[in-house]
Amino acid sequence: MAVATLNLRRFVSTSDEFYELCQENPDLELERTASGEVIIMSPAGGETGASNLSIGARLYNWNEEHELGIAFDSSTGFTLPNGAGRSPDAAWIAIERWNRLSAEQKQKFPPLAPDFVIELRSSSDRMQILRDKMEEYINNGVRLGWLIDSQSRTVEIYEPGEAVETLYNPDFVAGDPVLPGFVLNMKKVWG
Repeated sequence: MAVATLNLRRFVSTSDEFYELCQENPDLELERTASGEVIIMSPAGGETGASNLSIGARLYNWNEEHELGIAFDSSTGFTLPNGAGRSPDAAWIAIERWNRLSAEQKQKFPPLAPDFVIELRSSSDRMQILRDKMEEYINNGVRLGWLIDSQSRTVEIYEPGEAVETLYNPDFVAGDPVLPGFVLNMKKVWG
């Protein structure tokens, strides 16, 4: 996924202004850094898009079975506590946290960090940028994050207060205890 960064701090300085920018440009996939830079991302390629859907579908199916929270796809924006506007490839929020949000907060970019996020590396993504994003998620309250790199067949697991754990060509990755019973079959992701 190729990205371009624009410095729009003078024009888009609040979360509401960023939300409006996104609403006025629905064909663009946008994120906003904590410092106010707006990032324009290109659409995913075919393999990455298929893997994203596969991952999101599995998360959704687990959530439907367990009814512990709300699952989100890659088109959902979240306003993190540091002010960044991020859209992970898949995300999940525990139901009690979701229910504390107002109707307006649920309608816009929810003002919180998800409990769980997945980022899937596409062929044009730079790993360091994705790693920095994963650290940002954790520093803002995400309880579990997975950075999946299909090219190297690795999964980096991020948790608060823990060193990043790298799994090499795993068959499965488990979400316990944040996502009790959620197991992602990596053979389906690797293709």
